[in-house]
This record gives sequence, structure tokens and C-alpha cells, in this order.
Amino acid sequence: MLPLLCLALVLSTLVPSYGLPNGAPTSVCDNMLPFHGGGIPPLTTKTPFLITPQSSVVGTGQMLKIDIESFPANIVFKGYMIQARAADPPNNIVGRFVDSDASAIKLIDCQAGGDTATHTNTSPKQELTLEWTAPDNFVGDVIFNATIAQDYDKFWVGIPSERVRVVASSTTVAPGTAPTKRPTTTTTVPPYRPAQTEAPVATDPIYEECGQSKGCFGFPEGCVDSKNCRAVVTIAVLGARYVFEMKAGYTYVAFGLSNDAKMGEDSVIECVPEQGTVSAYASWTTVGPYGSTRLGVPQNIFQVLEKSYNDGVIYCKVERDAVSTVKGQKFDLLNDKFHLLLAAGSSVESTNVNYHDIGRHVSGSPQSLAEVGPVQGSSKLLLRLHGAFMITAWIGTASLGILLARYFRQTWVGSQMCGKDQWFAWHRFLMIVTWALTVAGIVVIFVEIGGWSQVRNPHAILGIVTTILCFLQPIGAFFRPHPGSSKRPIFNWLHWLGGNLAHVIAIVAIFFAVQLQKAELPEWMDFILVAFVAFHVFMHLIFSIFSWIQIGGCVSERRSGQRVTSFPMADMTPSRNSMSSSERKQDAAFSGFRKSMLFLYILIVLGLVIAMVVIIVLAPIEAAYNSIKDQIMN
Repeated sequence: MLPLLCLALVLSTLVPSYGLPNGAPTSVCDNMLPFHGGGIPPLTTKTPFLITPQSSVVGTGQMLKIDIESFPANIVFKGYMIQARAADPPNNIVGRFVDSDASAIKLIDCQAGGDTATHTNTSPKQELTLEWTAPDNFVGDVIFNATIAQDYDKFWVGIPSERVRVVASSTTVAPGTAPTKRPTTTTTVPPYRPAQTEAPVATDPIYEECGQSKGCFGFPEGCVDSKNCRAVVTIAVLGARYVFEMKAGYTYVAFGLSNDAKMGEDSVIECVPEQGTVSAYASWTTVGPYGSTRLGVPQNIFQVLEKSYNDGVIYCKVERDAVSTVKGQKFDLLNDKFHLLLAAGSSVESTNVNYHDIGRHVSGSPQSLAEVGPVQGSSKLLLRLHGAFMITAWIGTASLGILLARYFRQTWVGSQMCGKDQWFAWHRFLMIVTWALTVAGIVVIFVEIGGWSQVRNPHAILGIVTTILCFLQPIGAFFRPHPGSSKRPIFNWLHWLGGNLAHVIAIVAIFFAVQLQKAELPEWMDFILVAFVAFHVFMHLIFSIFSWIQIGGCVSERRSGQRVTSFPMADMTPSRNSMSSSERKQDAAFSGFRKSMLFLYILIVLGLVIAMVVIIVLAPIEAAYNSIKDQIMN
């Protein structure tokens, strides 16, 4: 179990990162407002990040160090933008930063050379120290303002520092002027208010007339209403003209027409940034293996009307022919209905886009493109059921069943259920439930996907291995040899190995499931899984320690000459065959303690299972929480 805990800690750090990889552009110099995902608004909650100058006074032309850190400590951020502005109107940007670390600091020119610093990559950072040189021709107070992005859709704008006094270089700076590092009590609203910040963030023109004169489709689900989609496509029918708009803040965005809601043999139009502009291509999706290609696809079935690539956001507007033939298949937009496919990804090649690792969305039913009502995504019921079944099976029932078989054979002695010892009856029941949930989970996910998953993630193969081992366990148990047979120890070893191996592989598969784009699970679910693994290992250690104490006591009592038999595999309590008739009628030592610890284990594991099932069923949980909160508030 200990290797599983180590692996869990490693897996919990494997989280994706999206955003502008090369830092903020100069187009946001005035308002410092990232344009993520077509207009994701900044957070207005209290920020955990601090902008801390290392001194409250600096001379003109002299250097000052500024720390970007968090309170509490160890909260990471992925992007930043920082400026020094005069505290008094007109709040001009003053001074310049020093390119002291090329791997983490990039200078951009907003009002003067190097007056603004930003990130060079989106790797996680716990803290960062920058060097700023005060201007030669300015005396007065300055405030450092920063935008900090903890993630692509989680950022704070205009985080202020304490005031720093810039004095003439001839002025003596008194000792003890370094400010105390403490969380600022100021809100995240910057002290300067340029006119650009007054415009509503979520008024992206692409959402105008959605549901009135054009159909709109985006992800995550419900984002069209809130106007903050990660990727969105709109369809407007103007007579016999079919006009599509696409927008996303990633490496590519693509829109496809499908006859079956599954990837394969679909006509797609891609919008891809190239050399500072956007290029549009017609492509075709393939199966076996899944992918896409532009080869052999006519590029004259559409015309580009508008295109742009600003602040890392792709926008393109194309008009597609009402009737076209691609790869021998006719696409009649006038008379036929299609499932709508929308995808965004982070990598492309010369003749195709790669896997849609950012997101993919499919309409729930075939749509006439002339319809302008809301476009509903496909049902995710089977996907959610798969996750709920597997969590319940391998975090819940399997974990408890293994624990009972290993440590509770000499507990509830004399009490039976269905003619079997309590531990065995409950172990068998829990493992039958595990088997049933696993088989049901595999069936529903194959029905949902319609075949083998093409996602570049080991979750699928680990899940199949787990299912095979799980399926074989009851078959092996049915043919187990008699307890007195010479082959019984071999069965014990194989049964123990198969069960524990399936359990470990299942937990690892769940860790990888958190990274699946389709699952829409939050990154912090890794921490819940790590908490479970740590607690599960801790309980095994506690039970093992007391079992070996118990075994030692049994051995010492038999030094009068009685023979102590070896203990069967997976039984950490003394062998019942080695006990006297009177001992078999009573619980082994520490049974009260074991029962109490088992009760605690059931309570905590049940709570974790319920929490994870809720997160899976309501995924994406943040959007579900906000929706529920809005309904309550309204």
C-alpha cells in the first residue's frame, strides 16, 4: 500500500495548465485584464496572493525588490503581470523592471521600455522576486499593481501593494523601512480606473443575438447563457447562406457536422493560428485510429469572411456551401439534420489538428442548422454512472471487503449470517457488490463511447486490467480447494494477490481519470484521493500492529509445548485451527478496539465516497455550485 501512496502523491501533481504561455500582451497594458476564453471575468473574492516590496522607501534611480507570494504559503500561480503606477492621478506607469531571470520574467513595453513584467511560461510558481528600478525624474508614492492567474479561469486583477515612497537619491533612507509581510486588507480593485475597465467583461459580441437570430453552441454546458465559454460556435442562416463563427482561447478550435454524434467520418472546419493570423481549413475525421486529416478534403467548400488572433484568442467567421461533398459523402445543410461537434486543443501539425485535450462537446440530438433555439449537449448520464459505480466499488466496497477479510476473522465469533461467519458473509457480500458495480461500469462506458477509447491516457487500459482481475476473483473462489488440501496455500496466495492487485490498479486508474477532459473533474479531487489512500494505509498499519501484538501474545501462551500452526494468507489474526476449543468461542484480543476502528473507517470512507460521487455526478462541480447558489440567491 505504501507504493500506492507515493504514486498518488506524484499523480496529484500531474495537472494540466492552460493560458497564454508567453505572458501578457501589450493590448492589456491599461486595464491589466486577461481576455481568457472569450471573456471569463476576474475573481472578486479576496486574493491569497501578496505583492510585497522589500522596502517602503527607495531613492530615484535605485533598485527595489518586489516579492510575489501567497498567504497562506505554498499556493501556486501560473501567470502574472505587474506594473508600478504613481499613486496620484493620472496614475502613470513609472520605473522599469530588470530581466533578472529569463526563465520566469519577460519585460514588455507599455508606456516605456520594460515598465511592465509578465511570465514566460505557465509552469506553477510558489513565489517570485522581481527587481524594479525607480525612475530618475519622479518623486512621490508608487503602488505596484499585479494581475495573478492561479489558473486559466481563476485570476485576480489589480492586486495592490503597500505604498512605496520614491525620494531623491540624496535623501538618506532611514533604517527599518522594510514593510512587514502581511496580507493586504485592500480589495482586488486597482487604485487606478482606466475607462476600459468600466465596460462589462461578458459582452463579447459573438454572444449577441444567440437564440434570436442565430444558434449558439459552446462548452462547458450552460456557458452560452453566462457568456463565458471556453470555446463557442454560432450558426446563422441568411437565406441560402450558412455562416459560422468560432472563438476559443487555445491553439485551435474546430466545428464539425456528424451523422451519429461519434467521431469518425465527419466534415470539420478548423481555425488555427499561424504566423500571427488565423488560417481556416476543411478536414475529415477518421476512425481506427481516431484522428483528423486535411489530405484529400476539398478546401473550396467554405469562404473566410473574418478572422483575428488577439491576446491568444482565435476568432474566425466562415461561410460554408449549403451543399458539398466530402470524401464521397454529401452534406446537405438545407435539408438534413446533423449532430454538432465542437472541439478545442493545444497542439497542431502541418496536415491536421491533434487530440482535443482542451474540450469537446456534442449536441444531444441532430439539429437543423436553421434552428436558432438553444442547442443542448449530449447526455452525460452514462459517463457519470460509470464514474459513480467505479468510485463506489473500489474506494468503498472493495476497500472495506479487503479489510474485513484480513483483520476480522476472529471477531464476532459464534455469530453467523446465512450460515457463514460474519466476516466471511460480509466479505462475500461486499465483493459481489464490487464485482456487479465494476461490470455495470464497464458496460455503460462502452455503450457511451461505442468502442475502445482513443484518449491518450492509461485510464482505459488500467480499467480493463482491473475488470479482468475482478471478474476472475469469484471464479477462483468458487473452485477454491478444501482447507485441508495441499493446494489451499496456493489458492490463498493467488486470491490475495489478485484482489490486492485489482484494488491498487483500480485506485491508480481513478487518479488518471481525474485528468480526463470528458470527466470534467476539478484538479483538487486528486487531494481527496490522496487523503483516502493515506487514511487507508494508516488503518492497515494500525490493524497490522495490533494483530501482531495479538499473535505475539498467543505464541507466549503456548510455550508450554503446544504447537502453533502457521497463519493462512490474508489472515492477520491467529489461525482458528491453532486455537483451543474454548478460544474459538470468543473473540480474539483487542476485538473491541478493532470494532471501534472499523466503525471509524466505515464513516470516513463513506463520507469520501459520497463526496466523490457528488463531484462526479454534478461535474463540473464549480459550475453546478455556482448555478445552485444563483438559484438560491434569486
